[in-house]
Amino acid sequence: MQHDDRPVLPRPDAISAEHSAHVADFIRARMADAGGSLSFAEYMQHALYAPGLGYYAAGSRKFGADGDFVTAPEVSPVFGRVLARQCAEVLAEVEGGAILEYGAGSGKLARDILETLARLDALPGRYEILEVSAELQERQARYLRAEIPELVSLVSWLDMPPANHKGVIIANEVLDALPVERFVRSDAGVKQLRVTDDSGVFAIVEAPAPDILSNAVLAIEAELGQVLPVGFVSDISLGLPGWVDALAHTLQHGVAFLFDYGVTRREYYAAERSDGWLRCHFRHHAHNDPLILAGIQDITAWVDFSTVAEAGRNSGLDVAGYSAQAQFLLGGGLDAEMHEFASLPLASQLELSGQVKTLTLPGAMGEHFKCMALRRGDVRTPTAFRMADRTHTL
Repeated sequence: MQHDDRPVLPRPDAISAEHSAHVADFIRARMADAGGSLSFAEYMQHALYAPGLGYYAAGSRKFGADGDFVTAPEVSPVFGRVLARQCAEVLAEVEGGAILEYGAGSGKLARDILETLARLDALPGRYEILEVSAELQERQARYLRAEIPELVSLVSWLDMPPANHKGVIIANEVLDALPVERFVRSDAGVKQLRVTDDSGVFAIVEAPAPDILSNAVLAIEAELGQVLPVGFVSDISLGLPGWVDALAHTLQHGVAFLFDYGVTRREYYAAERSDGWLRCHFRHHAHNDPLILAGIQDITAWVDFSTVAEAGRNSGLDVAGYSAQAQFLLGGGLDAEMHEFASLPLASQLELSGQVKTLTLPGAMGEHFKCMALRRGDVRTPTAFRMADRTHTL
């Protein structure tokens, strides 16, 4: 039975600690129902999405300075403004096109996109937000009513994907929150890493992998042309192809822009990455222990974009582009959004310069985050991918 070294993190406040204890009790009850342990994917599902309890299902603040992490739209409105320019290109080619955003977070990306499209005289007929959290829907609505009262009438909220969407789909940091399985390669084959309760502390145990997991790992090894090393630990999102397939059924004509931290399959399962790509966030501290702070910390895994591309093609979409976030922004209109930089006060110049560095530098978001565009129908490749498209690496 494995106990990982616990990271040094800020102490949760009393209310958060009490909530985490309730979530842990809920997970222990599910473990008891399952015979004593859960697959890591089941544990992650409950920790993030248990109704009324999970990290994304409860009411804690997650985004921005008062939350646990900062997304690109929280860093700077420049991100949304450049993305809006790409949306405008697609909308110009899709008659009656609308924008659909999956999981709109604080609502800042929707604000930045709509403000920019209004400035470009390229507003869509509708801006729809697919948000399963009623609490987040309410926060987003309040924010948008305050920030863009003249445009908020274009916005509506959905709790399930629409059929036959035309135009643009946006998913910023959505794929990384899909539950992942954890596995280890052994001499005897593939072992599944499961979560159990060890005297009141969650711990990892190994068990024979079910066929669906074992076969998925064997397929990865076949594509890599080699067996993973004994002791190699990693993650795999078995639900990712289904998520992409559902998106493909939603997108009738247009382009889906998917942003997340991720790499290609060969990078994902490289020998030197023998601990996987799991990451947790609590009060702006990133660490690698998903077994603590149940329900009050974010649990994510980097995205295997080769799987996204393969799933898209299998569902009738084609990959219109794949690039690092820095290249997407530089090729997509960052220069146009910076044209008034020299006329700004010095303090504003310094602030904006710092924001752009965070979005584009390789050691920050610029290289770790990628954008993939999936397309259906006769739509030209967005200009953001004409600078440094990496589709050939997938």
